[in-house]
Amino acid sequence: MSPRLGYGTNGLTDLRLDDALGLLADLGYDGVGLTLDHMHLDPVAPELAARTHRVADRLAELGLDVTVETGARYVLDPRRKHGPTLLDPDPAGRAARTGLLVTAVQVAADLGAHAVHCFSGVTPDGTDQDTAWKRLEEAMGPVLDAAEAAGIPLAIEPEPGHLVGDLAGFHELRRRLGDPEPLGLTLDIGHCQCLEPASPADCVRDAAPWLRHVQIEDMRRGVHEHLPFGDGEIDFPPVLDALAATGYQGLTVVELPRHSHAGPELARTSMDFLRALEVRA
Repeated sequence: MSPRLGYGTNGLTDLRLDDALGLLADLGYDGVGLTLDHMHLDPVAPELAARTHRVADRLAELGLDVTVETGARYVLDPRRKHGPTLLDPDPAGRAARTGLLVTAVQVAADLGAHAVHCFSGVTPDGTDQDTAWKRLEEAMGPVLDAAEAAGIPLAIEPEPGHLVGDLAGFHELRRRLGDPEPLGLTLDIGHCQCLEPASPADCVRDAAPWLRHVQIEDMRRGVHEHLPFGDGEIDFPPVLDALAATGYQGLTVVELPRHSHAGPELARTSMDFLRALEVRA
């Protein structure tokens, strides 16, 4: 079974959203990882419902599926990258991030998305681990409630350096929350190469029961840098074989957020690379 490929709009930020979606459809992508940001379906600007409806129409016109991603760098605070997070010392900051994620769930429902991606955030300086976990549990409650009501999985991504930084952290969160039905996993294949003790293919197999979203790019061991395919160390055929064996039906989204200057060309070469692996298989 071939993966259903997508490309992240956070790697196409120099393009208007309509143009980015048209490009991906023309290249043969099955869908898009849509990061809600000021240039692409701004989640805090007026008339969100109407704008979302227009994007839904465009996706349907192009035959693209979608995952909603929430990793925009400055969408909530123009001076703090990815801030505030669900771990922010300020309750108002945590509430702002929770509110953004609840909004993302509604956008996902209106778009017919198959998941909403999120992350925990870095533990703030001076915050002990127990306090950080308690903040995360509390802040995620309304988001999980919204996800359950909407029937949209919430797919948290273990992010290097974050409180939920690896697969072990994901399972700790599941345990603390009582394994709620809406809570699933975003597995970033590069992150597996970067820091997991198991191989990326083994990570896919281990994560299979909770897999709701997949991001893919190349990466090197111990270096958290998203790289174009062929520039890192990942052996991709076993990864794609493992994904196929899980029966995962969601999108596998190319994640190159620091390469927007070359986004259209990298979208093309990424598709060529991944489809060539299928031919060789």
